[in-house]
Amino acid sequence: MDQFFFSTSWFVPFYSILGAILTLPWGIGIIQRTGPRPAAYINLLTTILAFIHSLFVFKNIWDREPQNLIVSWFKAADLDLSLSLELSPVSIGATVLITGLSLLAQVYALGYMEKDWSLARFFALMGFFEAALSGLAISDSLFLSYALLEVLTLSTYLLVGFWYAQPLVVTAARDAFWTKRVGDLLLLMAVVTLSTLAGSLNFSNLYEWAQTANLSPMTSALLGLALIAGPAGKCAQFPLHLWLDEAMEGPNPASVMRNSLVVAGGAYLLYKFQPLLALSPVALNALVVMGTVTAIGATLVSIAQIDIKRSLSHSTSAYMGLAFLAVGLQQGGVALMLLLTHAIAKALLFMSSGSVILTTQSQDLTEMGGLWSRMPATTTAFVVGSAGMVTLLPLGSFWAMLAWADGFVNISPWVIGVLVLVNGLTALNLTRVFRLVFWGKPQQKTRRTPEVGWQMALPMVFLTVLTLLLPLMLQQWYLLPDWESINWYVVLALFGSTVVGIVVGCTVHLHKAWSRSRILAWRFLQDLLGYDFYIDRVYRVTVVSAVALLSKVSAWSDRYLVDGFVNLVGFATIFGGQTLKYSISGQSQGYMLTILAVVSVLGFFISWSLGLLNKLPF
Repeated sequence: MDQFFFSTSWFVPFYSILGAILTLPWGIGIIQRTGPRPAAYINLLTTILAFIHSLFVFKNIWDREPQNLIVSWFKAADLDLSLSLELSPVSIGATVLITGLSLLAQVYALGYMEKDWSLARFFALMGFFEAALSGLAISDSLFLSYALLEVLTLSTYLLVGFWYAQPLVVTAARDAFWTKRVGDLLLLMAVVTLSTLAGSLNFSNLYEWAQTANLSPMTSALLGLALIAGPAGKCAQFPLHLWLDEAMEGPNPASVMRNSLVVAGGAYLLYKFQPLLALSPVALNALVVMGTVTAIGATLVSIAQIDIKRSLSHSTSAYMGLAFLAVGLQQGGVALMLLLTHAIAKALLFMSSGSVILTTQSQDLTEMGGLWSRMPATTTAFVVGSAGMVTLLPLGSFWAMLAWADGFVNISPWVIGVLVLVNGLTALNLTRVFRLVFWGKPQQKTRRTPEVGWQMALPMVFLTVLTLLLPLMLQQWYLLPDWESINWYVVLALFGSTVVGIVVGCTVHLHKAWSRSRILAWRFLQDLLGYDFYIDRVYRVTVVSAVALLSKVSAWSDRYLVDGFVNLVGFATIFGGQTLKYSISGQSQGYMLTILAVVSVLGFFISWSLGLLNKLPF
């Protein structure tokens, strides 16, 4: 039985595809009499099957060697497009995480979107979403990974724009789609280049090629930067980071998946690019710079947001920036550990924030307060999720950051400063959000707020327990460092930054009526961070204005030069024809005379030109 599950583990993504297909009759309105609930149950059933299948494989894969399954998709002449799948503890563990969180998000969606008129379409899109993520997890082919990234881009567009009747939602979906297209286009260039240089797009073959590849510095730099561009767009890294903030206009169950798994999928692909990126120091330095700027900048921006989902989404970009920094420093294993702990904690935070949004019908932090006594399960989920995000002993993120920082104390001590700063600011932001939402006096929208139903409470309770038990799981998988090798100065610095962030977050004055400070200097700083350093306006003045100007020049050229010349030829033809019709006499001798006159003139000019050529001294 174990061998059967292992040999068929490639089928895990197809469970979700099957669920999405079976959901379509309800999603497109063919079946209406039963309502949309059966579609949700069908998709839940296929997700449960995928989770159980991947869990059985993960349980028995530790004593097996990683295996590759190769499926020949297209072969012609020298072109061989084969789809390679990797079955290893990392890839199968990723499928367990994806299917498990997807299952919890779908149960959560049953309560959150209970009265939505298009529930079946949402679950069909979630199945589509889950299938792409699961396929990306076990893919060992750059060609297949790129195709699945395109599916994720389409899924993001459809889920962000789910409530398409709202103009702001349409704008957010469009921006998310086009921003990712920038990174995907550059990644496609890298895929085509590697297929030419290496002759194969399977990662195992690419790794062997990278060991002996001899590329010029320019080629390796451009190739590395193109490989980085795709994951940078998926992980909302600077300068392709603005879409994740706008994508919070979509349904919250989709935001749970997007902020925990989709962004992690881009970083997971970057982890697989490590041997290729090692060919270019420029690419590694770009990862370090991009990750550092995004981690610090996004964390600063998050503390100035008054929208609960946007505040959490910026912290997602910040932690993905830390993952980029880890890969840039060639610490891919630590990046994977950080992705695991972040995914579970961030899913729990978004579930708790979604419960608040559903019961208060508001996302504005200044309109909330006093919910801790009315929503105990939601409050507990937010507190545990926040503790799992920062370096608070003994939860998972502490061990992830400690394992990373411990190796760079003597080599790159500035990395410790980045971790301490990001961790402290994250603790400050989460404490601020907790005070505004759950603490203080109840506001008008929170005075009679009830706790959410069991469909939403059950996933939160499960993830709360999982977050608390995660250190034990890491210990069972031999991922925790030995106590003898721990640098206690680093432990003190990381834990101290958490304590300082919590203390500052608890003591800073938060007046709900003053959403903007009355002091001019503080107001300027607040607006600078609240509007994301005005990067969108910088884009509007530079990139958008340049594209608009080029579009106007192109439109003028098409209208007055290209179309104008064609119209001129057409007008001359019409005018000549209209003029000649008045010269028709019906006498053939007149026509012959006209032809002879024209031929004589042409002959004169030709002979004159030949005479000039004969006089030239060649």
